[in-house]
This record gives sequence, C-alpha cells and structure tokens, in this order.
Amino acid sequence: MATLSLEEAEVSTATDDFSALEQRVMRAVELVKSERGARAEAEQNAARLQSQLDAQAALLEQTQEQLRGMERDREQVRQRVERLLKQLDEIAS
Repeated sequence: MATLSLEEAEVSTATDDFSALEQRVMRAVELVKSERGARAEAEQNAARLQSQLDAQAALLEQTQEQLRGMERDREQVRQRVERLLKQLDEIAS
C-alpha cells in the first residue's frame, strides 16, 4: 500500500510538473504572438514614417530651389536698382 501511495504521489507530481510546463508554454506562445503583432505594427509605422520623410525631403528640395530662384531674382533687382541710382546720381551731378 505504501508503494501505491508513493506512485500516486509521483504521478501527481509529474502531472503538476506537466501542467506547470504547459502553462509556461502557453504564456510563451502568447508572448510570441504579442511580440509579432507589435513588430508588424512597428514595421508599418516605420514604412509610414519613411514615406513621410521622403515626401518632406522632396518638399525641402523644391523649397530650396525656389529660395535659390528668389535669391537670384533679388540679386538682379539689387543690381538694377544700383544702376538706376547711379544714373540718378549722374543726372544730379
């Protein structure tokens, strides 16, 4: 009878160990699923942000080109104004 009790205790312990292992595996599976979802979301965010960055870079390039054009125009206007002022000075002299 003592042997039967010992075997029952061993089976009970083995069942408890198996249940604990099963719970750990289930938690690990849930964690992996959660991490995969988070990774997919992070990859989507990264792709969206990269797209926005590309659009902003194109806009920046366009704005810089406009600025260079305006600076050229301003220089031309400055030179014309200086010529006009010089001509006025010559008339006044």
